[in-house]
Amino acid sequence: MFARLARALFGSANDRSLKAYQRRVPEINALEPTVQALSDEQLQHKTVEFKERVAKGETLDAMLPEAFAVCREASRRVLGKRHFDVQLIGAMVLHDGRIAEMRTGEGKTLVATLAVYLNALSGKGVHVVTVNDYLARRDAEEMSVLYSFLGLTTGVIIPNLADEERREAYAADITYGTNNEFGFDYLRDNMKYSLADMVQRPFNHAIVDEVDSILIDEARTPLIISGPADDSSDLYRTVDAVVAKLVLEPETFDKDEKQRSVTLTEAGSHRIEELLNEAGVLQEGGLYDIHNVAVVHHVQQSLRAYTLFTRDVDYIVRDGKVIIIDEFTGRMMDGRRYSDGLHQALEAKEHVEIQQENQTLASITFQNYFRLYPKLSGMTGTAMTEADEFAEIYNLTVVEIPTNRQVKRIDTDDEVYLTAGEKFNAVADLIQEVSAKGQPTLVGTTSIEKSEYLSSILTGRGIKHNVLNARHHEKEASIIAQAGAPGAITIATNMAGRGTDIKLGGNIEMLTHAYTDGIEDEAERARITEEIRAAVEANHGAVHESGGLYVIGTERHESRRVDNQLRGRSGRQGDPGNSRFFLSLEDDLIRIFSGDRMGAMMQKMGLKEGEAIVHPWLNKAVEKAQKRVEARNFDMRKNTLKYDDVMNDQRKEVYSQRKEYMSSEDLSGVIAELRLHTIEDLVHAHIPEKSFAEAWDTAGLSKSLIETLNLDLPIAEWAKEDGMDAEGVIERVEAEAQKAQAARTANMGPELMRMIEKQVVLTTFDAVWKEHLHGLDQLRQGIGLRAYGQRDPLNEYKQEAFQMFTAMLDDMRLRVTQTMCRIQAVSEPPPYPVVDTSAQHETFEAPPAAPASLEQASQPVMSFAAPQPQFAAQGSVEEPDAATLQRWYEETPRNALCPCGSGQKFKHCHGRLA
Repeated sequence: MFARLARALFGSANDRSLKAYQRRVPEINALEPTVQALSDEQLQHKTVEFKERVAKGETLDAMLPEAFAVCREASRRVLGKRHFDVQLIGAMVLHDGRIAEMRTGEGKTLVATLAVYLNALSGKGVHVVTVNDYLARRDAEEMSVLYSFLGLTTGVIIPNLADEERREAYAADITYGTNNEFGFDYLRDNMKYSLADMVQRPFNHAIVDEVDSILIDEARTPLIISGPADDSSDLYRTVDAVVAKLVLEPETFDKDEKQRSVTLTEAGSHRIEELLNEAGVLQEGGLYDIHNVAVVHHVQQSLRAYTLFTRDVDYIVRDGKVIIIDEFTGRMMDGRRYSDGLHQALEAKEHVEIQQENQTLASITFQNYFRLYPKLSGMTGTAMTEADEFAEIYNLTVVEIPTNRQVKRIDTDDEVYLTAGEKFNAVADLIQEVSAKGQPTLVGTTSIEKSEYLSSILTGRGIKHNVLNARHHEKEASIIAQAGAPGAITIATNMAGRGTDIKLGGNIEMLTHAYTDGIEDEAERARITEEIRAAVEANHGAVHESGGLYVIGTERHESRRVDNQLRGRSGRQGDPGNSRFFLSLEDDLIRIFSGDRMGAMMQKMGLKEGEAIVHPWLNKAVEKAQKRVEARNFDMRKNTLKYDDVMNDQRKEVYSQRKEYMSSEDLSGVIAELRLHTIEDLVHAHIPEKSFAEAWDTAGLSKSLIETLNLDLPIAEWAKEDGMDAEGVIERVEAEAQKAQAARTANMGPELMRMIEKQVVLTTFDAVWKEHLHGLDQLRQGIGLRAYGQRDPLNEYKQEAFQMFTAMLDDMRLRVTQTMCRIQAVSEPPPYPVVDTSAQHETFEAPPAAPASLEQASQPVMSFAAPQPQFAAQGSVEEPDAATLQRWYEETPRNALCPCGSGQKFKHCHGRLA
């Protein structure tokens, strides 16, 4: 009550924010006549003037009115589009590091140009993040004309670019790209071995388009760069055959659809043991014995594959591969894979080739990646429903921007049927009725399977239509753009074509491009363009009269945002339109979260087959169910983030330390410090504190020094000396180690030794970090069981992760010391093969990509079981002197042939640090 009274008196927080922004709009508009009077050259020179003022210390906020006025005028001249006042407000929200919620069709792409231009004046770069490669390319191409006119450079990050091309794109004033590309470039950069090889600049400002999709929907999935692990494909096939029999007996497992989890019952545990014994998988003992842990994991993943994942809903099989279907967009995500063996279990279930399992080399969540930006802002048509999550996770507030013209769309109440069959027949009836009067129809479905089912019904009735399953972004955009043509019927997954407006009558720009592509005669192109324009304008009038675009939803999504996004495609810029959702008691959302209560209510009302119930109360009941799902998903994302924050703190420390090592020209001091710490640990391990010499383990210490420092020292003799203690031994051992290192440096040359030291430190750091990530993954999987012992799993995870991190640093010190004490130049090939890293790829988020070129040295050759690393020059040619070697290192690309004439690549010959 008091909250309502306060809102009535003072307005909501959104109203107050809008008033503050609206005060600046007249100031920008007042500058318009002055700016319009400038010539093109004078307008372009404004950018130079602004940059000079920024360099002198003037703030971007102070220049906002002038910069916005200049950018608006440039847009009017170059693009033929002048920003509306509400678009100025949206741009101010973006500049302030907030989220602008603007309805579909309000011109968010154009809004971003104002904030991008202003923030690019600092010269630190602005990243514009989109949901797919098509939108990144499209927006970059369209808006680069404007930025180029204003004297700014534009780059675009798309898959399969070379590092040099990526570096050039990131060096531009404005860089467009997808969230996956930006995130993976960050991870790859932190696996490079030279600062010059890194492609990204320090982060400045990111503007995220469709911010709800990227920061909410995709936030549960981490970006992972992985390498191959041990092959266990035979075990997956064997377990799959066993679980295929098990799932035929429903009493053997419990499935919780709300939590998307499945567990074996007691009867199921006994039954699976019997089946596994028959298959010869369990050699001895029970399923839950310690030596059968791997089998338990395979059984659990296979059970999930059979009970929780459905073909053509969660994934499809194409060309012998299991391809994930995005639950929010319905798009195929080729190249992405489920982690933790789940994808292999799906491949075994579908009897396709089982790909090798992967081990994590580097990972980060979108939450932690985007929080690296000093300034983050975003725009979308649907953000208010998730305002709390944006505020809590990203410290972003949402501002709802009013539409330029009043929305005239009519949203009717949901129709609820008993069965899905009745529902789809009712949808087909409405489509037939609406298209008969020339009104275009857009039908949204939640999966490919359901869109194809509806398509079969329409085909049976002889109704022409387009089916869009979001398989190709370019085709998707062109079909969606023409979905406003008279009588057009388009069936699409809910989020297909996101980022493309549906204009009543058709999209002139896309039609013109399609019909004039390849025609060089300017007169002919102009004639065709004019004909298209006239036809579209005539169609626009006809569609307007028939009632505008009719949006039909065949099911409510778990998230209200997705429903609002679909509904928002109709009624853009004051156009008329309609929207209606059709539901049934068999829909997943109602069946899982509201089925019993709603089913009982409909039975009391005596609902018959084919009849529907329509009432605002039903809308509220469905909305409550959606809110519950949204709250549950938020808790899941928040819980995941709490655990990832622990790893993120360690990741920041590791990447920061790594950059420090890369930027240093001389790491000999670091090597000496690591060696001293190692010597202290060894000595104290064998010489108890304040003990007599008789209590010393001199033989054990001598052996450890040989293994670690490659030094055979008379420890037993030193122990007999009067006054000798642990500190005296440490000083003598360190002195001997320094002499040995000085001799190695003199033999190889100081410059060459400095380079070797840097590579040894970096490769060893990478090796121990990779093993640490694997250890954290294992810890994370089982930490939840600590709750049974009345201990907080998160606190336990934090404590053990810190202990593991400390142990990792100790391990690094030992490995670096061991390696550096055995480095030597040799002319014969090393006694073990070069480790191939070409199989490394990104898991679940993007197509395969190999990390940095020197990654071979981060493989298990650094572990204790492997031969000790050497600086190896392959071939039987004469060994060059140190000066020649140093020149080769400076002048020879790593993939070029070695100058020694061996015929091998430089990185596998004299350029190889094993």
